Amino acid sequence: MEEEANSSTSHGAASSSYRGVRKRKWGKWVSEIREPGKKTRIWLGGFETPEMAAAAYDVAALHFRGREARLNFPELVHSLPRPVSSNAEDIRMAAHEAALRLRGSAGVAEIGGSSSNMAPVTVRLSPSQIQAINEFPLDSPKMWMQMAMEESMMFSNDIDENDGEDMQNDSLWDP
Repeated sequence: MEEEANSSTSHGAASSSYRGVRKRKWGKWVSEIREPGKKTRIWLGGFETPEMAAAAYDVAALHFRGREARLNFPELVHSLPRPVSSNAEDIRMAAHEAALRLRGSAGVAEIGGSSSNMAPVTVRLSPSQIQAINEFPLDSPKMWMQMAMEESMMFSNDIDENDGEDMQNDSLWDP
């Protein structure tokens, strides 16, 4: 288990003193956890600080290993969010919620405290909603092309080729 925190140093990424956390070459802190009894890992995400990544790891470790989990912040065991299922996406969502609780705090001591009146908001999307967002993001050229096509159809006129010739002789300024 100790090798998880320090295994990336040979690839140019910095290790962390936190379990399940490493730093990418470009400075982002990332976290992942191995699924018990499997060779696969669940990617928990990239985070701004090593503490955020460590809190994310703690959520997953607590879910998989229960009271035997070796946590980065054992004092926060009762305030960590719990995943709704063992689904990787549910674990990732709970891990991100724990990391967001750390975002504005100055240190680990404030994680479980009430230093802020704002609680993280979890928005659950159905698979079809996620697919729609991924297929048609707001900055998508495809979306803009579809909007342009719909708009051009909405404002199109049924003008004959000859109607344009008559309009050339008419003036808006002549009575």
